[in-house]
Amino acid sequence: MAGSTHVSPTAKPATSVQAKHSPGSEAWRRFRRHKLALASAFVLALITLSVLIGPLLWTVPINDIDFTARLAGPSVKHPMGTDDLGQDLLARILYGGRISLAVGLAAMVIAIMVGVLIGAIAGMSRGWLDAFLMWLTDLFLSLPQLPLLLLIFYLFNDALKQWVGPETGVFILVVAVIGGLRWMPVARLVRAQFLSLREKEFVEAARALGASPSRQVLRHILPNAMGPVIVAATIDVAAAIIAESTLSFLGLGFPPDIPTWGRILFDAKDHLDIAPHWALFPGLLIFITVLTINYIGDGLRDAFDPRRVL
Repeated sequence: MAGSTHVSPTAKPATSVQAKHSPGSEAWRRFRRHKLALASAFVLALITLSVLIGPLLWTVPINDIDFTARLAGPSVKHPMGTDDLGQDLLARILYGGRISLAVGLAAMVIAIMVGVLIGAIAGMSRGWLDAFLMWLTDLFLSLPQLPLLLLIFYLFNDALKQWVGPETGVFILVVAVIGGLRWMPVARLVRAQFLSLREKEFVEAARALGASPSRQVLRHILPNAMGPVIVAATIDVAAAIIAESTLSFLGLGFPPDIPTWGRILFDAKDHLDIAPHWALFPGLLIFITVLTINYIGDGLRDAFDPRRVL
């Protein structure tokens, strides 16, 4: 017809295509925009690689005594100086970093597993079981943690050392005690998430289709509740490292021949006036490690918060 416009047979109708992102890629995109958290992740990865690979490169024995170099400051031969026995602090700090980070991660795993289990059971149950689990959680929250830690160490430390050896026994005791006293906030957090998510439309749809309670939890509720749990896990790692350092500083952690960061601080406390480097380096590493973990937790909190626009 006259005045009509012919359309090319190869032309495609204009459509607006919007890129779709999976929840994981969207969380990573949000996390990358948190510059401080991204930088903290890089620093923490650098510290972790240093304590894992460093002893393979810096092969000075941690118990090599040299009285001619006792309390020496940082130098080319001893980059972080020496202690009162002339032992190389760099080798001891690299070795102790493995134990400090392992304690933090293992205690976090215990706290998260126990907290998720108790919180999930309380969130899915009704009546007396929910009330009992929350009463148990409040009971553990009301216990003074540091005196309880000291009491447990005095009661079970010697028995575990005789059973599995000094290093393994103290490691098991430290991890079990710290992890066993850190699950309560995770349990309350998971319970709150479950109480909210179990009333959502997608859970009701799964329930209407005949999904069992265990399938509702594992396939629908728990994956959507893991965002706040991941954030809580970073906080637990930092808290466990501080708790282990506190116990070692009080002389109740690992024995003197196992140089964790807290134990090195404990050994250095009587020489702060003449050898400040002895306490400076392990203290600085504890500070940087805990600080970076906290910043990573802030970044994860923003990444998993759907209400935050980044």
